Amino acid sequence: GPPGTGKTTSIQCLARTLLGAQYRDAVLELNASDERGIDVVRGKIKQFAQQRVTLPPGRHKIVILDEADAMTSGAQQALRRTMELHSATTRFALACNTSSKVIEPIQSRCAVVRFGRLSDAEVLARVTRVAQLEGVATTPEGLEAVVFSAEGDMRQALNALQATANGFGLVDARAVFRVCDQPHPVAVQEILAHCLAARIDDAYLGVKKLFDSGYSSMDIISTLFRVVRNSQNMNEFLKLEYIKQVGFCHMRASEGVGSRLQLSGLVADLCRLTIRTMA
Repeated sequence: GPPGTGKTTSIQCLARTLLGAQYRDAVLELNASDERGIDVVRGKIKQFAQQRVTLPPGRHKIVILDEADAMTSGAQQALRRTMELHSATTRFALACNTSSKVIEPIQSRCAVVRFGRLSDAEVLARVTRVAQLEGVATTPEGLEAVVFSAEGDMRQALNALQATANGFGLVDARAVFRVCDQPHPVAVQEILAHCLAARIDDAYLGVKKLFDSGYSSMDIISTLFRVVRNSQNMNEFLKLEYIKQVGFCHMRASEGVGSRLQLSGLVADLCRLTIRTMA
C-alpha cells in the first residue's frame, strides 16, 4: 500500500500482541536504512531463523522486512529459500509500496493484505487527537491544511503538525503551507476560477506569480490536481477533462520539461476546454 498508511505499525502491533514479553528476542526488523543484499539474507536473516528462542506453544519468531520491494532480485530469491526451510519456526512479514516488485514465488507463499490510502476524515480525526494530547495550539483551517498537504499519508500529516508547532507555535493554514513548501490552495483556486471563466490572461498571471515565488512546476501541478479533484462546483465531464490535461502536464514535467511554458500551455488548454464546453 501507499506510504504512511500503517503497514509497518500494524505488523509491529500484531507481533507485540502475539509475542508479548518475548518481542525483543523473537523479532528481527530490517528497514530501508539497513543493508539487505543477498549476503544479509544468507547471513543475518538465516542466522536469526536458525537460533532457538523459547516461545509459547503455537507462536513463531517473526522477521519484519520493511520496503521489501527495494530488495534486489538475488536477495529475494535467497529469501524465498530461507522462508521455505524455516517455515516451521519463523514467520516473515514483508511491507512494500508496490507488490509487483516482489517476485511471484514470494507472493505465492504469503497472505497479501492491501492497505488503501487513508481518508481525509481519518487523518483529521487522528491529527486532532494528537494535537489535543500534546497541547498544540491549532485552528480549524490549520488542521484542514495539514490534511490537504498529507494526501492520506498519516506519517506526513504528523510530521507537518510537529514541524509547524515547533516552528510557529500556532498551527494555522499559512504556517502549514510554509512548512510544507506548497502553493496555497486559495491561490490555485483563483487560477482554476479564471480557467473556468476562460480568462487566460488572469490565469497566466496567477501561474506566473506562483512560479516566480519559487515553487516548482511539479508543486503547482500537484496542488492544481488536488484542487480540481476536490472541487464541488464543477461540471463532472469538465472536471474529468481538466484532470486529464493536468495529468498530461504532470507527465511532461516528470520527464524533465518543467518550464513555465508548460504551465502556460496547461492553463491555455484548460481555458480551451471551458470554451468548448460552453459552446
